[in-house]
Amino acid sequence: MLTTTSWKLACRVEDTIENGGICLKLEDQQVALFYFKRRNEWYATQNECPHKKQMILSRGMIGSLGDKPKIACPFHKKTFALDTGECLSGDECAIKTYPVKVEDGFVYIALQN
Repeated sequence: MLTTTSWKLACRVEDTIENGGICLKLEDQQVALFYFKRRNEWYATQNECPHKKQMILSRGMIGSLGDKPKIACPFHKKTFALDTGECLSGDECAIKTYPVKVEDGFVYIALQN
């Protein structure tokens, strides 16, 4: 099966939160978008925490584990790498991540079809 990547307009840069996340609905997916200002980096992940299946990751705290950017679920405190989606809490669950780009004041997220 061939998959294609299409860039979707997510929001304006000014609609985001510095050093935090927002939740967006792109097509049929809830996506968590994070602007990690201290690192000057953008990340997008699924919004669903795989632990209890709650749509909450966009409200989690971002930080670093060494030089790896991470998000902590606000309910369960499980942490995930924002760049790869791997669980940093020792569990075998992971989250989806999506490429992000910023152009002319707008944020775009790539979804696979």
